[in-house]
Amino acid sequence: MVDQRWWRALLASAVTGGAAPRGGAGGVALYASVGERLDRYEVDVAGARLTRRESVTLPALVQYGWPSPDRRFFYVTSSDRGPGTGSASDKHHLSAFRVDPASGALTPHGPAVRLPARPIHHTLDIPGKHVLVAYNNPSGVNVYRINGDGTLGDEVRQPGPLDGGIYAHQVRVAPSNRMVILVTRGNDAAGDKPEDPGALKVFGYDNGVLTDRASVAPGTGLGFGPRHLDFHPTRPWVFVSIERQNQLYVYEMAGDTLKPDALYVKENPIDPGNIRRRQHVGTVHVHPNGRFVYVPNRNGATEEVNGQQVWAGGENNMAVYRLDLSTGEPEPIQHIETQGITPRTFHIDPSGRLLVVCNQTELPVREAGGLRTVPASLVTYRIGDDGRLTFVEKLDLETGGKQAFWMGMVPLP
Repeated sequence: MVDQRWWRALLASAVTGGAAPRGGAGGVALYASVGERLDRYEVDVAGARLTRRESVTLPALVQYGWPSPDRRFFYVTSSDRGPGTGSASDKHHLSAFRVDPASGALTPHGPAVRLPARPIHHTLDIPGKHVLVAYNNPSGVNVYRINGDGTLGDEVRQPGPLDGGIYAHQVRVAPSNRMVILVTRGNDAAGDKPEDPGALKVFGYDNGVLTDRASVAPGTGLGFGPRHLDFHPTRPWVFVSIERQNQLYVYEMAGDTLKPDALYVKENPIDPGNIRRRQHVGTVHVHPNGRFVYVPNRNGATEEVNGQQVWAGGENNMAVYRLDLSTGEPEPIQHIETQGITPRTFHIDPSGRLLVVCNQTELPVREAGGLRTVPASLVTYRIGDDGRLTFVEKLDLETGGKQAFWMGMVPLP
């Protein structure tokens, strides 16, 4: 979620021996949502510890957050609609916050913008002049101006209709700032309803204006359900988590578009031959040094036990890949349990030493002698020089029946 130019500056600092960011002033803030509440955590990177501080409340359920390139402002989307639902209300907003440079505390900054539907994801363009908001139903993307003072401005009207695909799940701006990719997941077949195809919708981008450029998917897009992507910091590679097929694809950029055929396809679960109901991959992040890729496996499926919904089992773990920097091929080197259920979001601190997973769901699980409730949680891991993860700490979250839907780490100004 951090601007690619900042990553490159960090890599240059590492090469020249510059100091990596640390906890405290000038360090890192972690933001994690529970329902409408967005909590700030102080991050001690060296000690691999999180300390909860204050909270802000959004107009509705937090969907996603993204910082400005200078990290002085933070933009959050919210909606009263959950996964898989339509848009029957008007509680969909994009809100701006000012970031305290010493602590990361958030202060509302100007009026929120009403959005036309549930915002599933949003991002900023590379110079931080516009916010791009993705919607899953109806699938598509809108662009909003950012004023010079960091407050939100008007929508940028597009010159014509855009190919928004089916069930968008993420929108990203390429490091060149001339290409935008809308990740459209499609949908599995259900009952008499056939499968909806997925695709990567590629647009040209010029100062907030989008133009259709390409639709990238194997064949007709059937059997292809992409969820999220991330760009390599120095190579022309794009890593795409394929939610519905539990895979990781690697694509190559060619100028300001994507080549149509994947370079590599990898199975993400430990046991790809035993995919249980509602087993899906999550988001994908490339390590700041460009040598490793991380993708979670998540499963929150339930079944009824004595009248109670209980976790039905499946994989909830982080898959770690080592990259061949000459070819872009990912090699799986580790799967490590997240010690919770449905690791929907995770993030890597800017120095590349700490990874935090947010387990979204609180559910009862069966064990010897009865049931035990596993809460939503934040789980911290140290990242070794070899990319592998070592568990450090688990913080249980009080959710009050709501979901821990999003989290992310942001370097402070």
